[in-house]
Amino acid sequence: MHPSPSTLAPGQSKAAAVFRVTAGNFLEQFDFFLFGFYATQIANVFFPAASEFASLMMTFAVFGAGFLMRPLGAIVLGAYIDDVGRRKGLIVTLSIMASGTILIAFVPGYSTIGLLAPALVLVGRLLQGFSAGAELGGVSVYLAEMATPGRKGFFTSWQSASQQVAIVVAAALGFALNQSLNATAIAAWGWRVPFFVGCMIVPFIFLLRRNLQETQEFKARQHRPTMKEVFRTLAQNWPVVIAGMMLVAMTTASFYLITVYAPTFGKTVLHLSTADSLLVTLCVAVSNFVWLPIGGAISDKIGRRPLLVGMTVLAIATAYPALSLLAHAPSFINMLLVLLWLSFMYGMYNGAMVVALTEVMPVQVRVAGFSLAYSLATAVFGGFTPAISTALIHMTGDKAAPGYWMSFAAACALLATFALYRRRAVTLTPAH
Repeated sequence: MHPSPSTLAPGQSKAAAVFRVTAGNFLEQFDFFLFGFYATQIANVFFPAASEFASLMMTFAVFGAGFLMRPLGAIVLGAYIDDVGRRKGLIVTLSIMASGTILIAFVPGYSTIGLLAPALVLVGRLLQGFSAGAELGGVSVYLAEMATPGRKGFFTSWQSASQQVAIVVAAALGFALNQSLNATAIAAWGWRVPFFVGCMIVPFIFLLRRNLQETQEFKARQHRPTMKEVFRTLAQNWPVVIAGMMLVAMTTASFYLITVYAPTFGKTVLHLSTADSLLVTLCVAVSNFVWLPIGGAISDKIGRRPLLVGMTVLAIATAYPALSLLAHAPSFINMLLVLLWLSFMYGMYNGAMVVALTEVMPVQVRVAGFSLAYSLATAVFGGFTPAISTALIHMTGDKAAPGYWMSFAAACALLATFALYRRRAVTLTPAH
């Protein structure tokens, strides 16, 4: 039977629950964006090498290691959350994530403690990646389970919307630092300031998470699967996990293209100023924040499939032409308009996709299944988007080449949508 309309215990409003549970998502995306944006400064402090290229590549290797840890975190921590409950599990993921954040913020540079410095930064990134593997799934499932019936898409979309707030805050901090400090000061110590800000909000987020109430849907469950049962169920449902990974491909590739890679693209490829690139990124995050809940709400009204199909087809048809237009006429206004268009497609698609992914997973392994599919897509498609975009531009000489990557990811998502809807037996109807 369907969960009751009151999926949270009395005394906790829906809005308060959304705010409490998504606060951890803010911290995760805040740190990921900062590490990518300040990669050059981090490379100089922790990974000095004979050449700037080698130093930067070591930094991005450590950045990528966090993504490779996500699938492991998805399986281990996802199974844990499916066993002990959403509230307890999300406090654990936040604890691990905060440990990684604090480590990166306070580790002395290579010149002070030698090889221990890059080793500790790597540990910090591995901890962040491990926790992030289950954080998104835990938050998304919590939101889906506490949502008002008929409004799951709208409620679940706030998982992604909270990440956009993180991008806005991180970009605004970066812009303020760029305006108030010179390049030497930023390289020496200024880049740590946003990380310190992240550390300062950790206690506040812990307080919010501690006041979370368990969802009534989870409380009503008769059987809590053991870790062994979760692993066995995941193995039996591997086609659903793989299809889910492809469904997320459009989300991760487009998100990392228009946020994490955008400042680098603007500065190094289009030769725009750092300030202009950051302002575009900030505007894109605001746009994402607006479109995500709209996409979720529309999917509640017309169904998930029309929105998933419509946005993937639109991305396949327009991603490359839009970036080609920008490459041939680079300017602040053109970059803003093109990335806002890509943001519209991302926001509308992801608003429907996140809730669809919670609905397709077997209820016993809802968090583990969602987390594994999402983290695999992030590792395969999202995390490598900056590197693949850079390589495509280098190999083809075409500044719009990242559009090919986004179109490919959209095609994967379109195929996954058709596969998941091919029979009524696997239609993405709300999970009971």
